[in-house]
Amino acid sequence: MDSISVSGTASAAPTAVSANSPGLARTLALPALLALLAAAQSPADLEIRIEGLRNANGSVLLCLTRNPAHFPACNGDPASIRRVVPAGQAASIRLAGVAPGTWALAVIPDENGNRRLDRFMGIPREGFGFSRIPRMRMGPPRFEEVRFEAAGANLRQVVRLTYLL
Repeated sequence: MDSISVSGTASAAPTAVSANSPGLARTLALPALLALLAAAQSPADLEIRIEGLRNANGSVLLCLTRNPAHFPACNGDPASIRRVVPAGQAASIRLAGVAPGTWALAVIPDENGNRRLDRFMGIPREGFGFSRIPRMRMGPPRFEEVRFEAAGANLRQVVRLTYLL
């Protein structure tokens, strides 16, 4: 409360609040902070832009998970979000209602439609890509390298596909 007491027994009279007053700043910032917190707690729409798809054969598999133990395949993760999109329609994909939290995204262009990443002598025969476009190395990236925060109304992730064979 912005008031001053002249003596210990007199009543306090309100004082004028200047534009530089911390009380005014708190009063004006509170609604903005509450709106920000509400947006962070509400589900978001995630727009995924896929770059480098080499053809329109088959489909594109998406795995969105919050659980590092189930990354990158989403197998056995009931809370994951999985989608299969025809490759010809996969340049831009929108997922509605993504819950707030930390997520990681893996994308596989499944050219032959068998719903898995095919390998030859351990080397992926089909492409692959991840959120946050991690640096290439042997094996898939760690969850920590590709994680992103889902908070707010609209999110965007770009996935650049890599083909080794």
